[in-house]
Amino acid sequence: MRRGGLRSPRGRRCRRCRTPARPHGALPTDHAAAVELPHDPTSPARARSFTRDHLAAWHVDGATSYAAELIVSELLTNAVRYGTPPVRLRLIRTDTLTCEVHDTGAAAPHLRHARTVDEGGRGLYIVSQLAARWGTRYTPTGKILWTEQPLTATGVGW
Repeated sequence: MRRGGLRSPRGRRCRRCRTPARPHGALPTDHAAAVELPHDPTSPARARSFTRDHLAAWHVDGATSYAAELIVSELLTNAVRYGTPPVRLRLIRTDTLTCEVHDTGAAAPHLRHARTVDEGGRGLYIVSQLAARWGTRYTPTGKILWTEQPLTATGVGW
């Protein structure tokens, strides 16, 4: 990772914004799901459906699933609007639900506080309210916006 690659929601270097922890060793195949999506306006809807189907199969509770669908939709909308193809979505189930959206654009996302009359600018604010943690990780091929939501052992079919 590049020095200073992780940024706070205000775009500053952040010691508290860490890359989500990767589990040691390989994940079981049923603990991760990924899909490449077209770089067009239909991608957020496809991503919501993909997320809904996988989280139902993983027995994730309804509230977490609904929040994850909204998070994925907002991140994919930004990737299609501001990023460059290809766009990929990955869901990872460990003790948390990690949602990752990868695109090849270099532009960093910025959390904005939209005014009442603004038609847009609320996506990352919504993400920041629904996710326990979120951030941006830069890669040699672009960037990954990631979020984490806690999962409970009783709410997930382990």
